[in-house]
Amino acid sequence: MPRDPSSGRRERDRSERRQRSNHDRERERDRDTDAEREREERRRKRRSQQQQQQQQQQQHQSRSRPQSTSRGYGSDSAPSSSQQTQTLSAAALAQLNKANARAPKPAKRENREKSRDKERERDRDRTRERERRRERSRNAAAAAAGVGGIAAAAAGYESARERERGYESGRGFESGRAYESGRAGYESGHERGRRKGKYERLQQPDDDDDDGYAAPRIITVGRDPDEGKKKAKRRIVSGAAMEEGRASKAWRGAAAGGAIGAGAIGMGHLRGGGGGSDGSTKESDLWRGKPRPWYKQKKKLWILLGVCSVLLLIIIIVAAVVVPKAGKGNDEKRDSGSSAGDNLGSNDNLDGIDPSSIPKGAPSWLNPFVWADTKDFNLTYTTAAVADLPLMGLYLNWDDSAQANDKVPALDEPWGDYAKRPARGVNVGGWLSLEPFITPSLFNYDSRLGIVDEYSLCKYLAARCESVLENHYANFVTEQTFKEIAEAGLDHVRIPFSYWAVEVYDGDPYLFRTSWRYLLRAIEWCRRYGLRVNLDPHGIPGSQNGWNHSGRLGAIGWLKGTDGSLNAQRALDFHDRISKFFAQPRYKNIISHYGLANEPKMTELSVSAVLDWTTQAYNLVRKNGISDSIIVFGDGFRGLEKWQGDLRTLSNAALDVHQYVIFNEGQIVYNHSEKVRFVCQGWTQQTQMSMNRATGFGPTLVAEWSQADTDCAKHLTNVGAGNRWEGTLVLNGQKLDGPKCPLQDQRCSCRDANADPSKWSEPYKKFLRLFAEGQMFSFEKGWGWFYWVWDTENAAQWSYKKGMAAGVLPAKAYERSFNCDLKDIPNFSDLSEAY
Repeated sequence: MPRDPSSGRRERDRSERRQRSNHDRERERDRDTDAEREREERRRKRRSQQQQQQQQQQQHQSRSRPQSTSRGYGSDSAPSSSQQTQTLSAAALAQLNKANARAPKPAKRENREKSRDKERERDRDRTRERERRRERSRNAAAAAAGVGGIAAAAAGYESARERERGYESGRGFESGRAYESGRAGYESGHERGRRKGKYERLQQPDDDDDDGYAAPRIITVGRDPDEGKKKAKRRIVSGAAMEEGRASKAWRGAAAGGAIGAGAIGMGHLRGGGGGSDGSTKESDLWRGKPRPWYKQKKKLWILLGVCSVLLLIIIIVAAVVVPKAGKGNDEKRDSGSSAGDNLGSNDNLDGIDPSSIPKGAPSWLNPFVWADTKDFNLTYTTAAVADLPLMGLYLNWDDSAQANDKVPALDEPWGDYAKRPARGVNVGGWLSLEPFITPSLFNYDSRLGIVDEYSLCKYLAARCESVLENHYANFVTEQTFKEIAEAGLDHVRIPFSYWAVEVYDGDPYLFRTSWRYLLRAIEWCRRYGLRVNLDPHGIPGSQNGWNHSGRLGAIGWLKGTDGSLNAQRALDFHDRISKFFAQPRYKNIISHYGLANEPKMTELSVSAVLDWTTQAYNLVRKNGISDSIIVFGDGFRGLEKWQGDLRTLSNAALDVHQYVIFNEGQIVYNHSEKVRFVCQGWTQQTQMSMNRATGFGPTLVAEWSQADTDCAKHLTNVGAGNRWEGTLVLNGQKLDGPKCPLQDQRCSCRDANADPSKWSEPYKKFLRLFAEGQMFSFEKGWGWFYWVWDTENAAQWSYKKGMAAGVLPAKAYERSFNCDLKDIPNFSDLSEAY
């Protein structure tokens, strides 16, 4: 619970008042004590003067008695000259006593002697301190030299002590001459100063000391005029007191043996030398009459600061060592199994293969003994290739008689007009081309490592990239996947893959060619279940959009930038090879759609350059034998109406548009009923407009869409980038101006949208079902649709499989209960607009 700042101030004020009150009482006691000492001194002096006067009077009386006469004189004889002199001496003595009582001259001489003594003491202190500073500097240099440091410090200490004894030997007795009363011993300058209300204090060291070493300075002062305002200073026992044996044990211990290690000659307990072992409280350690607290002692504060600095340094070093290994445990887990589930890869069919049939040194894509999964691969070794792409793994025979469902023709039968029989398909995204929100476990690393796409992942994993990704390839999509797709009433599968399945270039960290083998097997599994295939180059050289699913997040390097033209040619070379390969007779019936480039970002690219490249790629593919497949190219986010009249020379080609409300800030804020109405009206009108060559390009299909009505899925907008729904999305270093759910305030929450489908409310599930079926109805006004995606690790609203299980997608794609009858759209008054 946060503290009230005003209460803290009041507490500090009370503490300060208590401290001032205590300090005032202590100062008052000190004044009373000093006053009492002065009164006692005056009484002692008066008694001493009275005793002297009495003694003088007794002596005078004894001298004034009658003296014996000379031989021959009688008692009644006239006074002699000696008697006259004695009378005069008594008068003079009385006058002298009177003068002494008014202003005794010996006291004046004593004061002058004391003043000279103090001045000489200060001169000696200053000289001695200068010698100490020089000695410390020499000792510090000697200690830094290594082995000889301790001996040098010890020698310096002995020499300093000899000089200090010389300084001390002349102190104290000169001022003692003023006391001729027979007082034994003498009083040190320090003790006399204390009786007269003076003290010695330790001045803090100057930072710019001439000899490079900041040493404390001893200054004799009167009573501090700022007493009560400043912190109490540490008292220093005078040298004379040490010689008399009146210094504290701690001081004597420091001077005797504690200073050698630190080079603090004669002042060990002040500068860090051994301060004695008795543990008693020293006079210099007192603060306002009590032991000085640790936070008032600079030495301990410096020690604490040093310890904290060392701990901080250790933490930094440990972090630097541990962070690069943050994903090591996960990497090892991925090396031994899939990130998406159990390791289902099988190598049982290797039993009948002789290892010697594989030549020594054969590359990994030709050596089944290093494959993570060999199920349904032909393991007979062969170097046969088409367009330098290996045929290894394919069987010689194939069968195109399978039928996805009874609503569509078998593979070996013509599909017919897609405008009349639209495709109903799904993407197997996040598999051969990674996308973080689909498989977030593959990107579960410390954010400081910057692992945000397939490029940075493989660069970090280095040699382990092969095992991690192949385990993912072998387990995230299996034969069961395509069996379930067909059972869901779907008839087409879009398979995203990237250029490194075919070729890599200098500096590429991608896993070369392994995904090619899995792509070929996936096509064979689609063949087994009567599913037609849409080939989707999701990442092409240089990146066509700079998004993470193109392989590398960042700048666009295709048709743009220093290597834009080079990468455009590389992309054409890529299509030259794969089009030759898929022009083989075995793919004639199953490759229904052939894509050129997924989502080229034409809002940042030259439109004319993209149109020219598309024309070149189309002509190349057709020339290489892809004659029956529909050539697919992306709308580039230009707006469907802007495609009217473009690329009219391309036959049997289709414009690919991807429809999502959640990436549009004007659409994501629609409430639930508005979203359903928008897809039934707005998107239906767009599809029909685009299908009309008078208003759009013509043949149009929607190769990506989902029923997600929020962008709450983890990593959907990039690894760790936040989301629009709650207003946490950061784009180009700038955060959105607020949440973008229909409420557009702090009530917007991703909690329920990201919850397990079993926890979705019935009203929310009804909305999701209508939202999905409304899109199906709209997109079937064109050449069909492909849902994004079949399955995910966690994002249920993006998974066709999880949606069917939750009842928010139809059990059969061709059996819908809602066909955009607007009167059937409820107002969803019982459903919160916060999710």
